[in-house]
Amino acid sequence: MTIEQYGWNESWQNKWSEKHHEQEQEGNRRIPGRITGDFGSKYRVMTETGETWGELAGRLRHTLTDSGEFPAIGDWVTLAMQDGGEHAVIHGVLPRHSVISRKVAGNTQVEQIVAANVDTLFLVSALNDDFNVRRMERYLIMAWNSGANPVILLTKADLCLDADQKIAEMERAAPGVPIHAVSALLGDGRDKLLPYIRSGQTVALTGSSGCGKSTMVNWLSGQNLQLTQDVREGDSRGRHTTTHRELFVLPDGAIIIDTPGMRELQLWEDDGGLDLAFGDISSLAAECRFSDCKHEREEGCAVLEAVASGVLEEKRLLNYRKTQKELRYQNSKEVKQKRKTAAAAVKAAPRTRNSGWQRVLDEY
Repeated sequence: MTIEQYGWNESWQNKWSEKHHEQEQEGNRRIPGRITGDFGSKYRVMTETGETWGELAGRLRHTLTDSGEFPAIGDWVTLAMQDGGEHAVIHGVLPRHSVISRKVAGNTQVEQIVAANVDTLFLVSALNDDFNVRRMERYLIMAWNSGANPVILLTKADLCLDADQKIAEMERAAPGVPIHAVSALLGDGRDKLLPYIRSGQTVALTGSSGCGKSTMVNWLSGQNLQLTQDVREGDSRGRHTTTHRELFVLPDGAIIIDTPGMRELQLWEDDGGLDLAFGDISSLAAECRFSDCKHEREEGCAVLEAVASGVLEEKRLLNYRKTQKELRYQNSKEVKQKRKTAAAAVKAAPRTRNSGWQRVLDEY
């Protein structure tokens, strides 16, 4: 395999050239590599000479100010090879063109990078008891904030008797976002996904446990790359089969990233994702009598009028309000101070699998 097969192209070469030239001038031999596996204290990295294991240079570790700056799955990094190419030291991260992030579970104000440099983000939801429109609205905010293009995959279509109704529900919650119902068991819908898995494109899958992400990886690759398990009977809750993030190359030439299931999604910061995910409410809000309308009890509120007339679902508005409040809190001075404290702890702690801050960042 070559790094070109892992997404290296002219754009990345241009980003590399200036830094690479400077390093050559200093007499330091550096090569690019892409992180294909994140295992906490170590990374698996694909380089021009093949795949190897890498870890952070001490100097780099001490210059990183928060967890969001640490290398993540999908990142292109600067490497110094050691031990005849059997080991690599990571000296830097090339600027990302997209970054999918969330806040770690619980009250800790720490950012967790789900994946980097993704072109298309598959938001996966199964057509069983896992189906949840309100949760998908939150995933869409994360996707729009990332810079990647969101695509909704409704898996396990063979288990659903009212798939058309659920697709219609999702279309109302995600106007303009491509939605595809697929069944890996029956082999239905793969042709619809071909435009997203072209050679050189990077796609990532995210969703709750048991929604079928690892099954999708195996189906699209035609191989058993990832272990899968059946969901629990009764509540369709999944077990954590994927425990770390990994990157694979598909036969079609695309690069696919599988991620552990999320039992909850706490949003990080908003970069316009809220307005894009709730574009219908944003459009209605422009017609409100007052520019600072909160869409609660104000006279002349176009959003409330839309709810009263049945044009807008009340549950969608309630989720919008809840998420808006959450994002405002995330941007508050109180939270920013907590982030500084958490960042200082991250910087001070050694990045090992057993360290306290790493346990916070790991999937639970």
